[in-house]
Amino acid sequence: MLLKLAIAVVMFAVIFRLGLALLRSVGRAPPPPPPAGEMRKVNLRYRCTVCGAEVRMTRAGNEDPEPPRHCLEEMEDVPVD
Repeated sequence: MLLKLAIAVVMFAVIFRLGLALLRSVGRAPPPPPPAGEMRKVNLRYRCTVCGAEVRMTRAGNEDPEPPRHCLEEMEDVPVD
């Protein structure tokens, strides 16, 4: 009986601390945005030639980023309207 009570108290303390940590992390302000110039605005779209999944890229580290990979193949450029 005493062992079950001790396990219950320890489990309560662990769950309580995890819950508090979760609530504290939700309450924090988001990190500041990166300094200007690190990310560039782009308007690129890619399509997977295997499955047809599409990706739209709006920011990149440079003007002409490499195409992402999907289904172990490079995605192809799709003209932007």
